[in-house]
Amino acid sequence: MKSFKTVLILVGIFSFTCNSQSKIDRVLTEISTATSAKNIENDIKKLVSFKTRHTLSDTVSKTEGIGAARRWIKSEFDNISMDCKNCLEVSYVGEIIKADGKRIPVDTKVVNVVAVQKGTKYPNRYVIMSGDIDSRVSDVNNYTAISPGANDNATGIAGALEAARVLSKYTFPVSIIYVGLSGEEQGLFGGKILAEHAKKNNWDIIAVLNNDMIGNIKGIDGVIDNSTFRVFSEAISMNTTDNERARMRYFGGEIDGPSRQLARYIDKLTDDYMTNLDAIMVYRLDRFGRGGHHKPFNDAGFTGVRIMETHENYNRQHQDIRTENGIDYGDVVEGVNFDYAAKLTAVNCLTLASLAAAPIEPKNVMIAGAVQPSTRLKWDISNDKDIVGYKVYWRNTTAPQWEFSRFVGNINDYTLKNIVIDNFLFGVASVGKNGAESIIQFPRKLIPNNQ
Repeated sequence: MKSFKTVLILVGIFSFTCNSQSKIDRVLTEISTATSAKNIENDIKKLVSFKTRHTLSDTVSKTEGIGAARRWIKSEFDNISMDCKNCLEVSYVGEIIKADGKRIPVDTKVVNVVAVQKGTKYPNRYVIMSGDIDSRVSDVNNYTAISPGANDNATGIAGALEAARVLSKYTFPVSIIYVGLSGEEQGLFGGKILAEHAKKNNWDIIAVLNNDMIGNIKGIDGVIDNSTFRVFSEAISMNTTDNERARMRYFGGEIDGPSRQLARYIDKLTDDYMTNLDAIMVYRLDRFGRGGHHKPFNDAGFTGVRIMETHENYNRQHQDIRTENGIDYGDVVEGVNFDYAAKLTAVNCLTLASLAAAPIEPKNVMIAGAVQPSTRLKWDISNDKDIVGYKVYWRNTTAPQWEFSRFVGNINDYTLKNIVIDNFLFGVASVGKNGAESIIQFPRKLIPNNQ
């Protein structure tokens, strides 16, 4: 992508310097087509073979239930790690969820499978790709019925496994986490557990990419579409203060929270590196009245989005397997398009790679320009020696994507001459020596008069 160049170092094969832009582009293009639809198909079929992956299902059997499924997922991450000379730290992260008399009728241990690819420079900064392990049928507490969960959400798990296969061939300054989350259908418990774990261990999370249903192209609305996907993002962070909300009334920023900027980042990468695929940004936390596993991270103040297919088929979600009035119900393998799932996995790979190679984002971005002919932006000086400079962005207030940009060099105070603050929204990104860019940061404060 022209404005989000990313340096990636292919272990044993490629090594790039800051003036090797064309090679960087070739590697990013390679990543965009590196995912295997066959690998994803095999992984989905294996996950379906466990019959059910319901959160309350068997944990002892070697062939059926969520216990067998999560052990297999861990073994796959372990195999990937062996192939990259133990580059992944694979573990379980879980806890016992107390019975609530609703979707958790008895005390239940919810266990996530986590694979960490440690960054070479910033091991405590993370970008995360997640999928959900568990499945369900019509009765949310029926944990014995056959529940293939082929699209919802074996596709997300297969995507995370394939992303690990692709990106483990590279090294990055920032850590990448590939994770299978459990307990989604019972109340987003796996996400809550990992978000709390991240808080407890002071993880600096840059972004969470929650993949939930990335394989269906035949919608309940009759549309067949393999050329678009949706990115759901909340408007503002849950960490936004009352003072910041009050300022939004006068200065804007209601649609420019960190998760919304992440959605724009994904959209731009897709435009620049994917063929015949377009990201549709949906300005909503999730589908109307529904939820996904990025929400617990958003609730904890982390930046996160949901990536999923554009046209859902509700006959294949949360359904007992049956045929009624000529309509087939059930989330079976036949409802998954593996090529499409591979393309959406590639979008994740590009995003993870770009962010994992990017420098630390600008901090404390401020703005001024009321009743002035020009707009001034200011931010804190960073001690990140990988930063070569900064890029200022602006767009019309009704534009969904950033329209204009200017590289301003390694400074922390810049005035856009004759760009009137009233007519645009603004942001700043860090640019690394390798050409990689951070997520754009929206100004949240006014520059004090004495500065």
